[in-house]
Amino acid sequence: MTSKPDADARLLDAHDLALDALREITPATSIGPAAGYLLEDDGSVSLRFENRLPGYPGWYWTVTVARVEDEEPTVLEVELLPGDGALLAPEWVPWAERLADYRAHQVELAEQAASASAESGEGADDDVDDIDDEDAEDLDEDDDLDDDEDADAPATVLHAGDVDGVDIDELDPSVVSDEDSADDGFDDEDDDSDDDDSDDDEDADDEE
Repeated sequence: MTSKPDADARLLDAHDLALDALREITPATSIGPAAGYLLEDDGSVSLRFENRLPGYPGWYWTVTVARVEDEEPTVLEVELLPGDGALLAPEWVPWAERLADYRAHQVELAEQAASASAESGEGADDDVDDIDDEDAEDLDEDDDLDDDEDADAPATVLHAGDVDGVDIDELDPSVVSDEDSADDGFDDEDDDSDDDDSDDDEDADDEE
């Protein structure tokens, strides 16, 4: 097993070089103080600086520096990398897998909705049956009350000439009842009788 080489002191002290490289890609206000380093397998060193960009908690500005033989340190790479506990995006999932999961979820939701609808339908049927029973009882009570009221109500006698309880003969003056005709007959006889008596009295006076 190959062990990592010891860190080059000149690389560890290359903070100014790393900061100059960072300022070329991000404002100085987004760069925080130094936050350690990482020793890479090839002997290069990744210098870390705190990140002050909003929306990237736990991320670090990372500048990887190296040197060849006795040359001065040089910058290999500048990037923003997540640290332990950093806020990360979920792992990428192929579209085919996401679509399959989506369809399976939709089927599950449809089954749940159908089950809930069936249960609510059974409860509604029970409620309707209870309401029908109550309505039937109310109708029976109403019929009994109507029968009692009909029994207590006075009987109304309608004649052949009555309509809705109104005597048509009373409304038509051309129609004369039998009683009125009989009374008129008696009145005529009385008048005739009075006329005969008057004639007899006149004849008696002439003879005298």
